[in-house]
Amino acid sequence: MSRERVYLFDTTLRDGAQTTGVDFSLEDKKAIAVLLDRLGIDYVEGGYPGANPLDTAFFAEKRTRNAKFTAFGMTKRAGRSVSNDPGVAALLEAQADAICYVAKSWDYHVRVALETSLEENLAGIRESVEAARAKGREVLVDCEHFFDGYKANPDYALACARAAYEAEARWVVLCDTNGGTLPHEVTQIVSAVARVVPGAHLGIHAHDDCGCAVANSLAALEAGARHIQGTLNGLGERCGNANLITLIGALKLKAPYASRFDLGVADEALGQLTHVSRQVDEILNRQPNRHAPFVGSSAFATKAGIHASAVLKDPRTYEHVEPEIVGNARKVLVSDQGGQSNVLAELKRCGFELEKGDPRIARVLDEVKRKEAQGFAFEGADASFYVLVKRMLGEVPAFFDVERFSVNVERRFNALGELVTASEAIVKVRVGDEVLISAAEGNGPVNALDVALRKDLGKYQHLIEDLELVDYKVRIYQGGSDAVTRVLIEFTDATGERWTTIGVSPNIIDASFQALTDSMIYKLLKGGAAL
Repeated sequence: MSRERVYLFDTTLRDGAQTTGVDFSLEDKKAIAVLLDRLGIDYVEGGYPGANPLDTAFFAEKRTRNAKFTAFGMTKRAGRSVSNDPGVAALLEAQADAICYVAKSWDYHVRVALETSLEENLAGIRESVEAARAKGREVLVDCEHFFDGYKANPDYALACARAAYEAEARWVVLCDTNGGTLPHEVTQIVSAVARVVPGAHLGIHAHDDCGCAVANSLAALEAGARHIQGTLNGLGERCGNANLITLIGALKLKAPYASRFDLGVADEALGQLTHVSRQVDEILNRQPNRHAPFVGSSAFATKAGIHASAVLKDPRTYEHVEPEIVGNARKVLVSDQGGQSNVLAELKRCGFELEKGDPRIARVLDEVKRKEAQGFAFEGADASFYVLVKRMLGEVPAFFDVERFSVNVERRFNALGELVTASEAIVKVRVGDEVLISAAEGNGPVNALDVALRKDLGKYQHLIEDLELVDYKVRIYQGGSDAVTRVLIEFTDATGERWTTIGVSPNIIDASFQALTDSMIYKLLKGGAAL
């Protein structure tokens, strides 16, 4: 049986831009458009030309090679002709392959938001589609609030969809704008619409306010739709949109979708799914969701000892797909809940060749449990686990010894009369027979300590010059006046490798210092430094 084609439409650069804390620059948009194009997305919606200078500049030229570059905007305003509507004119002037109009399909919104008649709204849909088609553009109509509109007045919601289809829009897209529709409702309503608009012209645009956006998209597909809209990593206003990363994984790898449907995403591109997801977060300076399906760093992580033992025997016992297919990796985490199976798997993953039954494995496990009783958590700090094992195996040379350090924080008025906070750190380090004293200022005490520690490490300085601190997290392990602070620090270097170390202490500066020194030792060990 031949497979049916399902078309993916990405609105990260438009709907995703409404995410709290997300502000795209022009360069951000260009970079993400390239990622989407290479992944094999069919439509890349770039924004709303004419609505703001950024989007207008973005549409000054076509930004995709393979995907259909799509401009978003409203159907013509009530009381204006389509030729005299500046919003429609901006869409027609944009360097885009397709135009996606948003149209009201809930009679309540037509009366309250647009303040026009139901018939005038239908005329606006028809005339806007015809104007874009006359300019040779492919046309999509996003029927806003469709599911709520259908529940309130099914005849009018269907009339809006029919008007778009009869005007020869390529896709009529049903939007769950408020995100409150559930999968069984989507199935019922899309099935009803498919009797008016053929599935080959029908799409779904789901929001995630009930946590059902992916499920609703799949339900629409089952009911006949063949076009799915969403965003990378589920970006979007409020709770976000349907996550295209998750949908691609499900459609490419899970039955019955994998055998029924074809996507523009090729099998080889599927291996880039994790990279694309994390690269988008990197561009936006966001921390990736470690629990994201398919691509999260914990998506294939096992912590409990009995589970870890089973995974080592056969990964299919606790994995629904192979992580490598989507560019991810299996992890068996080290924790006080795990046994020797966890430790052995983690040792092998970190490059330690110890055989089952080696007495050193038990010693490592005992040390991990002792450290975790103090507040350490090695499942999120691979580099600290690596350094710990190396120390227990006697394989950590005495690269340097910090004899003392001090950190000073001063709050004062500067020469302009502005109240500022200044931090300064002094570190005394012994490298072999050489004693080095470094001082540095920073925008905080940890930054000052980091800069001072890495300012001069004698003969090892050239090995640590490309280090960059990229993330710093603080957690309180125990509450009350005797609280223990847990610090996680993430570093990267010129190779692009990223690693995390941990420090634990009642003193936040001391905990930070532990994590900082572990990171430097890890870098020196990996760099092959010798005494």
